[in-house]
Amino acid sequence: MAGQHLIVGTAGHIDHGKTSLVRALTGVDLDRLPEERERGITIALGFTSLALPDGRSAAFVDVPGHEKLVRTMIAGATGLDVVILVVAANEGVMPQTREHLAILSLLGVTRGFVALTKCDLVDDETRDFAELDIEETVAGTFLEGAPVVRTGLGESPFGLDEIRGHLADHVDSAANDAPDGRPFRLPIDRCFIQRGFGTVVTGTARGQDLKDGSAVWVQPLGIASRVRGLQVHSESVPSAQAGQRVAVNLAGVERDDLARGMVVVSDADLAPTSVMDVQITVLPDAPTVPSGGHVRLSLGTAEVLAVADPIGSEALDPGRTQWVQLRTESPIIALPGDRFVIRRESPLQTLGGGVVLDPWAPRARRKHHTAIAADLAALHAGDPSVILRRAGVAGLTPAQARLRGIDGGVNLGDRWIHPEWVERLDAHVVAALTAWHNAHPLAPGAPRRALHTGLAAALSPQGYDALIGHLCEAGRLAASGPTVRLPSFAVELNDAQQAARKAMIAELAQAGLQGAKFDDLIQKLDGLVQLLLDQGEAQRIGERVVGAEHLNGLVHDVRAFFTHTARLTPADFKTMTGQSRRTAIPLLEWLDSQGVTRRDGDARISA
Repeated sequence: MAGQHLIVGTAGHIDHGKTSLVRALTGVDLDRLPEERERGITIALGFTSLALPDGRSAAFVDVPGHEKLVRTMIAGATGLDVVILVVAANEGVMPQTREHLAILSLLGVTRGFVALTKCDLVDDETRDFAELDIEETVAGTFLEGAPVVRTGLGESPFGLDEIRGHLADHVDSAANDAPDGRPFRLPIDRCFIQRGFGTVVTGTARGQDLKDGSAVWVQPLGIASRVRGLQVHSESVPSAQAGQRVAVNLAGVERDDLARGMVVVSDADLAPTSVMDVQITVLPDAPTVPSGGHVRLSLGTAEVLAVADPIGSEALDPGRTQWVQLRTESPIIALPGDRFVIRRESPLQTLGGGVVLDPWAPRARRKHHTAIAADLAALHAGDPSVILRRAGVAGLTPAQARLRGIDGGVNLGDRWIHPEWVERLDAHVVAALTAWHNAHPLAPGAPRRALHTGLAAALSPQGYDALIGHLCEAGRLAASGPTVRLPSFAVELNDAQQAARKAMIAELAQAGLQGAKFDDLIQKLDGLVQLLLDQGEAQRIGERVVGAEHLNGLVHDVRAFFTHTARLTPADFKTMTGQSRRTAIPLLEWLDSQGVTRRDGDARISA
């Protein structure tokens, strides 16, 4: 949160004076809709700001108290720095007071105090009983021991300066919060058309700063846009910071395409998710939800239906904190550490809430629940490398790793991979190469690409090349051009193979530049032919194999020819070598490929 701004939420039962208190503090009536004025209750979220005595400011989010509007209340509670729990002295703590307090605790709100309103309408005894009721209600919550400010808004208002003083104290404490450090995110709580500007969305900013003119995306739709104006507290600003109430003017986006619950993000790699592993605390008075049951998930300003799958349990049990996988019916934006609330699908009732641990979780299978529980315990303890390990052998792109808060692992080309998976890849490649050597004992090594199979097939070509390089640096592989081998491997010939090799060399020596047919040699000696080629004892020229000694002599003769003649004609070459056209043409093409000659019409010249 920005050091000069405080996001303040009011919460409490319907008609306990939340909106009236904000109006008395700021001079702004947040019951702006006709229906709100007619019914005397807040239906939509209201926003305004208050200048504090030291020049800093507090942005107010006034949320509705009616039980049917709890979803709106949850949206308003997202991103609060401090909450004022409003309780009317003439009624005391009511059901929605308790529900709001529970929701605020589940959403991770840790700062606040109580405003006891309508104190000027009751006698001292009633007011004292209301304070006792508040003390019992907040016991064990983040508001235990918090100040209770008595207020009255009649002809002689009181308590307002004390509230302003408490807010000023909270600015300093909230300013010490560490910034998010992740991409800018604005969960949309309102969207409208502003005459002369176009589509405008509002919300509480999270993550890094957003500058005017920046590229943004509206998720989960993936709509690309650009910021063409930013406002904080109705004033135009060049950039918006985490913790500020922000209005963003979006270019090229239609109002009808947007809705509360969508998120404006500054990073195109921040994609929606539908499977999340989370920690959930279920309220003591909540009903049991069986595994596979539906819940309403409220995260940020979004609400979606989700299937709840407790890890290692048959149900979401009242009063317990559990690991749970949530599978949403529609995609949402979430990051590790985001807080949320779950409610009963029908009838509406707050069940509990918690924190997102892995928004990109693999589908949980019951047989893996023990391992999943261990993963989630490690994530909850602050080990983000679990997410890298869960990504498997394919790993994560640098952008994905950044979003997940991962700064470790092994870099293989275009991926970051967990060390455990790199060890498995290393073992796989070594085993595959060992099998290759056993199957091809006369080959000096395996082609690199021949090992890009099995477990390693999940790697991109760039990642696979990096893996081979990693193994070579570690001394577990030896590479020679496109071929790799185990460092301990060497071709070993038995007596019969040694004799066959000598016979082949003698045959090639006898054949001269005409060489021997490749197919004939393969049929007789198979692997030994490739061995000679790999060892440079011979080369394949077209469909024939020619001994290296003869080829070296040919290169010498051709270069000598060019010392006194500029052009080598086919007739000259035939005279020089005694070869027919059928064998001469492949030899001339080989000389071209070796950079000895260069074709010039029907003749060759020195390269």
